[in-house]
Amino acid sequence: MLDIKLLRENPKVIEKKLKSKVPDIDLFKILSLDEEARKIQKKTDDLKSKRNASSKEIALLKRENEDCTAILNEMTKIGLEITTLDKELKQISDKKYFLLSTLPNIPVPEVPISLNVEDNKCIKTYKEKQKIDFPIKNHTELNESLKLFDFQRATKISKNRFAMYTNMGARLEWALLNYMIDIHLQNGFIQIIPPLLVKDKTMFGSAQLPKFKDQLFHLKDEEYDLYLIPTAEVALNGIHMDEILDEKDLPIKYVAYTPCFRREAGAAGKQERGLIRTHQFNKVELFCLTKPDNSEEMFEKMIASAEDVLEGLDLHYRSMLLCTGDMSFASAKTIDIEVYLPGQNRYYEVSSVSNCTTFQARRAKIRYKTKDEKPNFVHTLNASGVATSRLMVAILENNQQKDGSVLIPTILRKYLDDQKYLTPQK
Repeated sequence: MLDIKLLRENPKVIEKKLKSKVPDIDLFKILSLDEEARKIQKKTDDLKSKRNASSKEIALLKRENEDCTAILNEMTKIGLEITTLDKELKQISDKKYFLLSTLPNIPVPEVPISLNVEDNKCIKTYKEKQKIDFPIKNHTELNESLKLFDFQRATKISKNRFAMYTNMGARLEWALLNYMIDIHLQNGFIQIIPPLLVKDKTMFGSAQLPKFKDQLFHLKDEEYDLYLIPTAEVALNGIHMDEILDEKDLPIKYVAYTPCFRREAGAAGKQERGLIRTHQFNKVELFCLTKPDNSEEMFEKMIASAEDVLEGLDLHYRSMLLCTGDMSFASAKTIDIEVYLPGQNRYYEVSSVSNCTTFQARRAKIRYKTKDEKPNFVHTLNASGVATSRLMVAILENNQQKDGSVLIPTILRKYLDDQKYLTPQK
């Protein structure tokens, strides 16, 4: 959430920056409500001050046995007026707060200003595309003989766009998760296993609500009103909600593996088949809380940790600085790390690294204190470290062999009894 003071002081500048992410943003309504709320607050404060003065006058008159009926009547009127104004102020403040919560984070200056994803800037590439000199199969075609996933039975059990990993598919998935956790632990992250169901307050704090309500799975009955997490970022951001941290405890670096649940409404098509886009997928998430002065340094460390995963798997990737129109709602700066999928003939994001500055911390009320200063909001950062479904596709499609087998990356073999290939099954 943005600081209302920024909007008051530089409305035109801030609106221009926000429009670079969402063109139809208009701050007029928020600023109008803010001005109205401040006027009511001033009037309320004046009435309360007058009431306090009258209370002292009444006390003095009573000590002198003077009649104070007129003043008491006046105080009653003032009390009723204050009650009315307080209700009005709450209604206006609630409207203002809601509208503030729908505004995205402000992009930092180095982010390319554009609504066109073609203006994302490639800042790094690693290795070259895999050269395959035989007809390329996509991962669903490879799966016909390898039998790593059972999409049909997953649909029977649940619904379309769920996957069931079987035999070596399940083992390879588990190997990937263990490998990634090991990498991030070596890089100094603390492992967390968070709840998968969270309160709406937790969703709001991470900026999933109200913006992405239609994309979430919501469980509600007489006893429970909870959401399935779309990413572990939500739960990790909630760990220190409503807390004031000690400066000496920062930075805090968390890593968590969780299943993630998303409706992915409207996302469909030939290119989204198989594991490319599902309602449930596995992801290792990095989440950090830092002092503002250290957030850019932490941003680079999180990128490096995600890149370590891909480089260990010997995969070609590119890192893209996203333009304003392609950034997430909560992010001030985002780098997407994309792998090339030969079977799709395109790049897909497997990690998104974002610096959310104070945006989430302000919503979740996460602050830190020093010895000499009042509490300040931390900066929060998140990164996929990484999502396994598309990574699985990258491994299968880039390492496919002419005979239909798939070469298992060397780094993963220790988790798989030193098995070197995935081979077609009868």
